[in-house]
Amino acid sequence: MNPYKIVFMGTPEFAVPSLKALMKGADQVVAVVTQPDRPKGRGRKLSPSPIKVLAEKAGIYMLQPEKARSAEFLSQVRDLAPDLLVVAAYGQILSQGLLNIPRIMPINVHGSLLPAYRGAAPIQWAIIQGDTETGITIMEMDAGMDTGPVLLQKALTIESEETFGQLYERMARLGAGLLVQAVDEIREGTLRPRPQPDEGVSYAPPIKPEVARLDWSQNASRISCIVRALDPRPGAYTFWNSHRLRLYMPFVIDLHNANMEPGTVRRVGDDGLVIATGKGCLGIRELQWPGKRRMSCAEFLRGRPIPVGARFEFRED
Repeated sequence: MNPYKIVFMGTPEFAVPSLKALMKGADQVVAVVTQPDRPKGRGRKLSPSPIKVLAEKAGIYMLQPEKARSAEFLSQVRDLAPDLLVVAAYGQILSQGLLNIPRIMPINVHGSLLPAYRGAAPIQWAIIQGDTETGITIMEMDAGMDTGPVLLQKALTIESEETFGQLYERMARLGAGLLVQAVDEIREGTLRPRPQPDEGVSYAPPIKPEVARLDWSQNASRISCIVRALDPRPGAYTFWNSHRLRLYMPFVIDLHNANMEPGTVRRVGDDGLVIATGKGCLGIRELQWPGKRRMSCAEFLRGRPIPVGARFEFRED
């Protein structure tokens, strides 16, 4: 069989293992499509996406349309005559006109077990909701938001203290392997798309800034899920002495808080801060002062002691 011609669309680190896996195979990645360079850091210098860095190093033809719906971009993809359009965390909603271009089908690497968590932030929301399992879906794309037929799925356990960053890396690797399997089965003619069920549909919208602001009246398990889901970015935060303090690496302690107000520091040690919540206590192993790097509790407290009885606040920015 002739190798497939593939146009790959992706932007963040999540997409890198998938593109690498396709590049190692017999098929030809004829173009990579990624988001335009965006300003980052304090200097707001334009920075390329991880996918652009990889594509440039490999010498692959690259496109960076501001709008993937533009007539110019559709014409460019059409000229490439791809057999497959492969999408992994590209970052724009794609038109039916684009999805109609590949000879065989457009396929997507999605970070959930669809129909659960359709949308932009499936990995974060699975952790926020306290799920113990998630997974990867390879789907045939349609014009809806992650509503297309399922090609392959594989589940993955979410560990009890796993952060978004840790789970993100594991799921990216799983997605790459499942993508290669899907392409092979498409080639062999053994893959049969199946419609998503009507039951179990949920959504994972982009993470809004207010999600990161901790409410200490919630129970410790819930707060732990939020902290883990936003690690390393954007970082869950609280207020102390009017400063925004970001918190990382939580652990839950089943302690009765007696008459302590939620948000009160109950214990301070090198192993972490222990903070009263609406139910139980939350330990925090790492903290970050505004404008500084994140550091261990012991290192942080040497420069900025937080006494027992201090109160973290929940307030509007």
